[in-house]
Amino acid sequence: MTIDVIGQIGATGREVSTREENGATARVLVATRSYRTSPEDLWDAITSAERIPRWFLPITGELRLGGRYQLEGNAGGEILECDPPRRLGLTWSMHGQVSWVNVQLTREAKGGTFLRLEHIAHVPDDMWDRFGPGAVGVGWDGVLLGLDQHFTKGAAIRAENALAWQTSEEGKSFFRQSSDAWGSASIAAGTDPSSARAAAERTTAFYTGEATDPVQT
Repeated sequence: MTIDVIGQIGATGREVSTREENGATARVLVATRSYRTSPEDLWDAITSAERIPRWFLPITGELRLGGRYQLEGNAGGEILECDPPRRLGLTWSMHGQVSWVNVQLTREAKGGTFLRLEHIAHVPDDMWDRFGPGAVGVGWDGVLLGLDQHFTKGAAIRAENALAWQTSEEGKSFFRQSSDAWGSASIAAGTDPSSARAAAERTTAFYTGEATDPVQT
């Protein structure tokens, strides 16, 4: 698996903000990018139990409105909104914490589909100060990368190949640049630059295997 790391990092837009959610201040991460396929095909790729494992992880459950899902070794939750091929909303439960993920698909004028992914979470202040948005954002960048490879290369991503890539120099470069990009988004949202960069460095160290501090992903 070889990718254009700089191109992939640049293909994703990143925003960080806060808002009130269920009576408490929540952190909001938004990742956006375009895919060269129709909204209907992209919708099928992100909602089909047969296709999701090709670019992400094996999944079980009832993939319908009100149904529950479980990604193997990762998050699970409930499907709260299902409006094909436009909007998907679900809870994202992992490590005992529940957050919310909303995906919106928009047909682009020149072809292709614009994907907007929003992750809303109540993050403890100490966790946020230590790792910043990259703790979750780097993981989502990896997910969007896998989805891109699904459309551009077609072949299913094998778990052993994905793991080998993640520990390769190219994979580490991807994590490093992704973490830096989320650090920049945090600065744009008003975080002190030195604090944002320090948090990005700690997140990078975790994803590249240079540190063992737990990161919420």
